[in-house]
Amino acid sequence: MLETLLNSYSTAELICLAVVFFSLLIQLYYYLRFYTAIFRHKRRINKGKIKLMEELPEVSVIICARNEEENLKKHLPSVLKQNYPKYEVIVINDRSIDETETVLELYKKEYPHLKTSFVPHNAKYIDSKKIAVILGVKAAKNDILVFTDADCEPISDKWLENMVRSFSAQKQIVLGYGAYNKNKSFTNLVQVFDTLFIGIQYLNYAIAGFPYMGVGRNMAYRKSFFESSKGFSKHLDIQSGDDDLFINDFACGNNTSVCIAPESITVSEEKIGFSAFLRQKERHLSTSGRYKFSSKLLLGTELGSRFLFYLGILLTAVCQIPYWYFIAPGAFLLRYIVQYIIINLNAKQLGERKYYAGICFMDIFLPLINLYLYLAAYFRPKAHYKWK
Repeated sequence: MLETLLNSYSTAELICLAVVFFSLLIQLYYYLRFYTAIFRHKRRINKGKIKLMEELPEVSVIICARNEEENLKKHLPSVLKQNYPKYEVIVINDRSIDETETVLELYKKEYPHLKTSFVPHNAKYIDSKKIAVILGVKAAKNDILVFTDADCEPISDKWLENMVRSFSAQKQIVLGYGAYNKNKSFTNLVQVFDTLFIGIQYLNYAIAGFPYMGVGRNMAYRKSFFESSKGFSKHLDIQSGDDDLFINDFACGNNTSVCIAPESITVSEEKIGFSAFLRQKERHLSTSGRYKFSSKLLLGTELGSRFLFYLGILLTAVCQIPYWYFIAPGAFLLRYIVQYIIINLNAKQLGERKYYAGICFMDIFLPLINLYLYLAAYFRPKAHYKWK
C-alpha cells in the first residue's frame, strides 16, 4: 500500500514532501527539545535538584549612562531601593551633555551606596559603551557584578536577590530576562514579540548547555571571570557586542546559569517608532557575524528549517501535490499547535502577553525584517552605530 501511494508521486513531488516532513521534524525538535528547557529547569529548582546560593554576598550593580537624565530620574531609584543586605550601585557617565551628572550628584546625597565614574569627554573610542563597562568593572569593589541599563527598571525589589542566588561556586555568569513596556501600537507588538522569542532562545539554549548571548539589560558575571577572560579585548574594534559577544566567547554549559524567577525581570522603555526599532535590530545583528560557528549552526538550523517548512507547504499547495489538502494544512496546524502551547507557556513564565494568530505573522515577518537588514547592510557603506 505504501509503495502504491509513493508511486502516485513524481520525483519532484517526493522531494517536496521530504522537505516538508524533515523541516517539520527539525522544527518540532527545536520546540520540544530546546524551548521547553525552561520548564525542566524550573521543575529541578522546585525539587531542590538545582541548589540556589543561600548566602547573599556584597555585590556591585553597574549601569552605563549617556544622556540619560530623564531615565535616571525615573528608573534609578528602583535599583537603589532593592531589598538586599549590602550592595553598591556604580553609574558610569559616558560623556553626557545633558544634566546626567547633576541628577547623579543629587542621588548620591540621598543614597550613600551610589558611586559614579565617567568616560573622559576627550576620549576617542570605537565603542565607548565597552569602555564605560570596563571602567565600572574596575571601580567595583565586589566580585559579583550585576548589569542593567539606565532606561530599565526591575519589576521587583527582589530583582537583585534573585539574580545573585542563581550563582554558585561553579557558575560565573547569570543570564536574566529584559522585557519592554507594552502598549497596543504595531511597533510595540513587533518589538515585544521579537524580544520574547529571542529571550526564549537564549535562555532555553543556555539551560540546555548552549549559551550564546545575553542582554545587558539584565545579566551578571563575576569580576574575576571578566578579568581572567580579558573582557572585551577581542572585540574592541567594533561597536556594540558588550553583552552578546562576551557571552558568546566565554559562556558554556558548565559556567552559565539563568534566572527565570518572575521577580528577576527588568522592563525597559520601548523604542519609539518603527525606524528606531529597525536601528536597534541592525545594531544587534551587526555582531552576530562574530558568533562562534556552533552558535551560528544552532541558530541557522532553526531559521533555515523554518524557511524550508514554509516553502515546502507553499509548493505543496500551489502545485496541488496529491493529497495536498491534507498534507499542507495538517503540517501547518501541527506546528502551530506546538508553537502556540510552548511560546505562550514561555511568555507566561517571563511575564509577557499571550499570543494567538500573531504567532504565525511574527514567525514569517521577523525573519524577513532580519533579511532586509542584512541585505541593506551589505549593499551600503559600513554603518557607524552608536549605543545611545
